[in-house]
Amino acid sequence: MTKTVNHWIGGKTVEGTSGQYGPVTDPATGAVTTQVALASVEEVDAAVAAAKAAYATWGTSSLAQRTTVLFRYRALLDAHRDDIAALITAEHGKVHSDALGEVARGLEIVELACGITTQLKGELSTQVSNRVDVSSIRQSLGVVAGITPFNFPAMVPMWMFPLAIACGNTFVLKPSEKDPSAANLLAELASEAGLPDGVLNVLHGDKVAVDGLLDHPDVAAVSFVGSTPIARYIHATASANGKRVQALGGAKNHMLVLPDADLDAAADAAVSAAYGSAGERCMAISAVVAVGAIGDELVAKIRERAEKITIGPGNDPASEMGPLITAAHRDKVASYVTGAAAQGAEVVLDGTDHTVEGFEDGHWIGLSLLDKVSTDSDAYKDEIFGPVLCVLRVDTYEDGVALMNASPFGNGTAIFTRDGGAARRFQLEVEAGMVGVNVPIPVPVGYHSFGGWKDSLFGDHHIYGNDGVHFYTRGKVVTTRWPDPADAPAGVDLGFPRNH
Repeated sequence: MTKTVNHWIGGKTVEGTSGQYGPVTDPATGAVTTQVALASVEEVDAAVAAAKAAYATWGTSSLAQRTTVLFRYRALLDAHRDDIAALITAEHGKVHSDALGEVARGLEIVELACGITTQLKGELSTQVSNRVDVSSIRQSLGVVAGITPFNFPAMVPMWMFPLAIACGNTFVLKPSEKDPSAANLLAELASEAGLPDGVLNVLHGDKVAVDGLLDHPDVAAVSFVGSTPIARYIHATASANGKRVQALGGAKNHMLVLPDADLDAAADAAVSAAYGSAGERCMAISAVVAVGAIGDELVAKIRERAEKITIGPGNDPASEMGPLITAAHRDKVASYVTGAAAQGAEVVLDGTDHTVEGFEDGHWIGLSLLDKVSTDSDAYKDEIFGPVLCVLRVDTYEDGVALMNASPFGNGTAIFTRDGGAARRFQLEVEAGMVGVNVPIPVPVGYHSFGGWKDSLFGDHHIYGNDGVHFYTRGKVVTTRWPDPADAPAGVDLGFPRNH
């Protein structure tokens, strides 16, 4: 019998009632191992109702109560790292070390949430006028929702709900239906840590569930991470319904390599940043921009390293890269490689025919390296979301920055150079939200915020860090005047001398 992943609503597993299920596949074998319940509009309503009921008490709970739960939760997550990572590998396909890294980055935000007491401190100005004080405070929103992608089924949810609930909100998580099990385990561990029923709910589903959350009058805010077209839709729809929205979209991240760079370090970085997690990450480097005469040597070094990468099942310790999430996605990624050749690129490495012995039905693709790619090529213009690295050639630093800034995306970027002045210019001139200097994947630590520019972000707030706290709270300003106790009415003795 096929295993079924059901919803987690009101602190317990709730079987799906819509009669609709989606397949969950082991990408290494191609076999359907699980089915996931897909929510109806009525089930969306039930999850939101549970969160709304829980907010009545959680929203007014003390900071001490919230952080006590979060500290216990952090300890449980730490103890279950391998269990969470195993679920990620089984349903997403990424190698175990990658999955453990994902859990570790998610834990950073849980740790940030544990320190929410300092993040929620307000401001006070005394005596702004005679006996008048003004204070600014931040309060929770109510029920908030998170819609998360398949590529980081534990980390991205943990970028959202720990901070949201630390701020006093309750949460409905709609994870990807392609790899849903990790989200349920995260919720079960939160309950074990003492999180009250209904504060965190997991609702599985497809577009019906997404639209149900975007339309629901009791959902105050929506966080999203995914592709640019869906991010644009989420932002437009939820905003039109009066909700606060942070919608993080796609990317085409560039790495500028100057002639003075350490080419061995740059090649190492390009391989890990382009092919790690099979390229299925929005912070992957998918375009290397080589400046001047270094292009040939850099491409040779990247090829030498890429050819040594071991591809295999994620649960095999020898594997350095696993399969792609679905067969359809594998075929789409492969089409960009063949298409680039037709559009004039030089195919240095073609991984489209890769198979793994004993796992022939898995969603396999090898590493592809495309050189002398044109900015008009589909392989350059589109977010491929697979292990395909494009190399573009430019004559000068200025040409490279102009090429990068012409991209509609502005998520992450990097420069490799030994020159501090060049790096300083780059970090000021490049149009992207996250910049790495000799760091290929500049994902900020938890107490700084993650987010891009242009078509990589829709909404005003980045995710986690200070922006995350501000997104999950709203400001209130209180202006207060109290009479001096010496002016109390006659007959009221407060122990103050009368001054008249």
